[in-house]
Amino acid sequence: MPRELLLLRHGKSERNSDIEDFDRPLKDKGKRGAQRMAVWLQRNGLTPDLVISSPAERALVTAQKCCKAMGMGADHVQTDRRIYQASRDTLLQVLADCPAEAQRVMLVGHNPGLELLLIYLADQALEIPAKGSLMPTAALARLAMPDDWSALQEAQAKLLQLIRPSSLEKKFPFPSPHSKERRDRPAYYYTQSSVIPYRMVDGRPEILVIRSSQDKHWVIPKGIADPGHNLQNSAAKEAWEEAGVEGDVMPEAVGNYSYPKWGATCTVNVYPMAVTRQLPESEWEERHRGRQWVSADKAVELLRQPELGPMILALEKWLLKD
Repeated sequence: MPRELLLLRHGKSERNSDIEDFDRPLKDKGKRGAQRMAVWLQRNGLTPDLVISSPAERALVTAQKCCKAMGMGADHVQTDRRIYQASRDTLLQVLADCPAEAQRVMLVGHNPGLELLLIYLADQALEIPAKGSLMPTAALARLAMPDDWSALQEAQAKLLQLIRPSSLEKKFPFPSPHSKERRDRPAYYYTQSSVIPYRMVDGRPEILVIRSSQDKHWVIPKGIADPGHNLQNSAAKEAWEEAGVEGDVMPEAVGNYSYPKWGATCTVNVYPMAVTRQLPESEWEERHRGRQWVSADKAVELLRQPELGPMILALEKWLLKD
């Protein structure tokens, strides 16, 4: 099989004069475009074995969203500073440095560099339209490449496909790439995990609760389970990011519950976590949320999700059984 190159332009991003170009975030439309392209790649058996991205926010998040929607996990993405604001020749050098054993490489970057690279490599005449782009945001070009990338020459690649996100289905298959059911978000969004952070004080458990992101009610850390990670590791990651704590997550869930979101039902698996470290307030990035340690009974009273009450009380009973 000849080597392949996938050129993916970052998704649609915010344009704000107050934000440095390097830090411009993706719009929701940009995230969905990257995820739709990922589903297309997965359905067609075109998952890359090497993903290299510009470290600029809009490109890196595009790469991460794409990898997650392909079931690969965001840590599959490698970054290369050279891709940001790169010329065609710089991108050719990035390709030259790719390991020879990488059969299908995805390069995530920016225009005009990606378009100029595509025009240079393709074995057919391509012109950038007078209006619009040859590669609009979240577009993907697929090229069959020679085996040796050390000194790529003009017209050495065969353009197999040029896919634009506007041509792809808006909704996402669930639960697998070839399923008939369609949902508003990629399938992995609907499997989530959560932890009940606890510590023992004077022989009794205390539960850590945090404010929701909108500061409307008290919650425990919860989030989408990252592809490439098990539910426990994903829950521990949420505890660190949302509550500034880490610890030992029990292997068995204490329970689960479901709630409606994104036009369907999300299932949340809940794990107890014995907290071993808590960041000081000054180091906790989410400190605007607020957090507090409370008794199990008080946690049941504060938390809005009623299904969590029996789980917390069951955890307390188990911790006190000795």
